[in-house]
Amino acid sequence: MTETTTNNHLKKLPGWSEHQIRQEAAQTEMPLTDAHLEVILLARQFYATYGFSPSMRPLIKFMAEHLDIRKARSIYLMQLFPPNPAKQVARLAGLPPPKNCL
Repeated sequence: MTETTTNNHLKKLPGWSEHQIRQEAAQTEMPLTDAHLEVILLARQFYATYGFSPSMRPLIKFMAEHLDIRKARSIYLMQLFPPNPAKQVARLAGLPPPKNCL
């Protein structure tokens, strides 16, 4: 079993796997589509590049640079990861929570 914090963020970042996230999504009855995975993997890329979990604005900016510009919108993220996209994405990506989402 993977160690998590009280907020279900991984204690050890290398413990994340796509298989694990699919299991968690199934347990919480959260849909996990290719669109969800695209954002989650991009957040992990952001973390690998900058060394911290992206809050909403940096995540959107990073998405604009790497995905279709129509996806780089807060409403898009709100639809995929309600009610707090940056926090949900970080948790599902196995990243620490963004500093403004503690």
